[in-house]
Amino acid sequence: MTAASPHSDSLVVLFGATAGAYGAKLGSDERELILLVWQVVDLHSKKVGTLHKCLVKADNLELSDECGEVTGLTPEGLSKAEPLDRVLQQFSQLVSSDLKALGRNTYTFCTDGQLLIRQVLHPEASKKNLLLSDCFYSFYDLRKEFHDCYPNVAPVKDQTIQSMAEYIGFRINEAEEDFGVWQVKAMVAIIFSMLPDTCVADHRFTVPETVKYKYETGPCSKSEAVDSETVIRARGLPWQSSDQDIARFFKGLNIAKGGVALCLNAQGRRNGEALVRFVNSEQRDLALERHKHHMGSRYIEVYKATGEEFLKIAGGTSNEVAQFLSKENQVIIRMRGLPFTATPEDVLGFLGPECPVTGGKEGLLFVKYPDGRPTGDAFVLFACEEYAQNALKKHKEILGKRYIELFRSTAAEVQQVLNRYMSTPLIPTLPTPIIPVMPPPYTIAAGSVRDCVRLRGLPYTAGIDDILEFMGDATADIKPHGVHMVLNQQGRPSGDAFIQMKSSDRAFLVAQKCHKKMMKDRYVEVFQCSGEEMNFVLMGGTLNRSGLSPPPCLSPPAYAFQTAAAVIPTEAALYQSQALLPQTRSQQASAAVAAAAAAAAASPAVTYYPTQAAQLYMNYTAYYPSPPVSPTTVGYITAPQAAVAAAASASHTPMLPQPGALVRMQGLPYNAGMKEILSFFQGYQYAPDDYNGLIQINDQARSVLQAPKDWVCL
Repeated sequence: MTAASPHSDSLVVLFGATAGAYGAKLGSDERELILLVWQVVDLHSKKVGTLHKCLVKADNLELSDECGEVTGLTPEGLSKAEPLDRVLQQFSQLVSSDLKALGRNTYTFCTDGQLLIRQVLHPEASKKNLLLSDCFYSFYDLRKEFHDCYPNVAPVKDQTIQSMAEYIGFRINEAEEDFGVWQVKAMVAIIFSMLPDTCVADHRFTVPETVKYKYETGPCSKSEAVDSETVIRARGLPWQSSDQDIARFFKGLNIAKGGVALCLNAQGRRNGEALVRFVNSEQRDLALERHKHHMGSRYIEVYKATGEEFLKIAGGTSNEVAQFLSKENQVIIRMRGLPFTATPEDVLGFLGPECPVTGGKEGLLFVKYPDGRPTGDAFVLFACEEYAQNALKKHKEILGKRYIELFRSTAAEVQQVLNRYMSTPLIPTLPTPIIPVMPPPYTIAAGSVRDCVRLRGLPYTAGIDDILEFMGDATADIKPHGVHMVLNQQGRPSGDAFIQMKSSDRAFLVAQKCHKKMMKDRYVEVFQCSGEEMNFVLMGGTLNRSGLSPPPCLSPPAYAFQTAAAVIPTEAALYQSQALLPQTRSQQASAAVAAAAAAAAASPAVTYYPTQAAQLYMNYTAYYPSPPVSPTTVGYITAPQAAVAAAASASHTPMLPQPGALVRMQGLPYNAGMKEILSFFQGYQYAPDDYNGLIQINDQARSVLQAPKDWVCL
């Protein structure tokens, strides 16, 4: 038997209880169902079937004090009951038998409020991977029906079975009846009081509440009006969770079409948060009751949010995106790391015939910068889950010379990524002038001695102070300038860092002590490695279980590190970034000289490496090596231009002029040389004398700089 059409001829009055909270908090504590009581009601003949009471064996038989007191049930009694899946089978058989006895075929549930269906049965069945029959996707809310029939009674949210029974004059004897039995008998009496023959209002059960079978994807326009009373923010989500996973977490509640927006961090990666929009405020209020419910082993925090916040994440204005997302009920996969020269044919060939793309080329959306340059990201549409799963199996397979990452995605993520890239200025705003006080010359580690450790999986918001706190007492064993954070292609933290220790023994102890230790809300992996391995990664190579791979631009024989003086070659890129700038650590006035010598080592305005290392950096741009830092060199100094000159003359240290004199070039062809760069800047004024003593350059570079010209380049 299935749920009825709007004009149902029978109702199944259903009541239940969990092992935890009761009444208005039913289902808010994630406790399992332990009791079901029901009775079939024929609305035409006013006859009823047998009243059934069935205990349910929960996985956790421990009962709350409130539950034990109110229901009278015990763990011993529940241990002899059947589990939920068996009880649901028995329920279906008994209801079918009662309907047949009454000469009826269809039915719809009638419950005391929404909680039993939405907050108990659907979430528990979802967690236990039980498939509920169609009858559980529509029901009548007795409180709403009663208020429609008797408008002068208390508001719906204040109604109870007792108050409704008292209003119609039905006497409840709780002492003589078992818990659950008297509730169902009272609900049946209330239903009979609302039928046309007994009520002047001529009430009919015609419009049931519905539960959506599945979450519907779809685009959202920035011009769309979103009610703030329908939006929540979910925090603490697993980074790999999809919109369908979030919809499953809120199973039983109706999410608006395209109403799940996964939030991205500054690096374009998911940050464990999502904004969810429901069809109405009632559903939103029920969602808030799932605060700290679990998704797998993680608890999820649920808070109120605003419609403005939702539109900021999920809204879009691009016609191209709207057309791409116009194909409804498609599975979206995000591809990351595509070669910049990749064509639609290349992507379709990479995916292969086993995962056909919806509409062929029309099912591909390449993400580009405002000037049309590719970003290496693309979104792909698949018609079904099977094709999407086949595509995900190609995660980290090779296209051209690059491995490609594939992830589940959402319509909101498509909008976010496109909005972010399309709004990125071609020339970023320069930071506030700072004094780039350079630390003393140092040597990048080399050799096969395993006196370094690699930290993998750092939170993207982690700074130097976070790493030092994570290391604990081991910070005393870090070499000066021995902390190196690896940046990604956008110059932002990649989640990796390297730390040079004073000895291999110290590195081993740190790896043993700190491996999988928590930093903020993430565990961090710590591995022992050598200085050579560290340099391979800092300069663009990879270090994983498969071994060590040098940067692709270098042949293995040419990749060797030698000790060299710390200089800034003209050919090296001078990169100013605020991505790694921690908050300034206050310094005592008595230590002003020491602070000036140490300032900006944690996040200086200048990235500098020995000559050979800088040349390697120029050859490969997959990673931006960060400046060297150490526990004793943290901070930077903000100052006007006069202070910059004074500091430079006082310290006798080569200093950079105002940051406005520097430009960063991103997206250069890999084979571009100095001449091509100089030609690119033809027509700009450049005064080479301003940089005397700033950088150590060879004779060839000096001859180029001193030649007649009217450009500027560093």
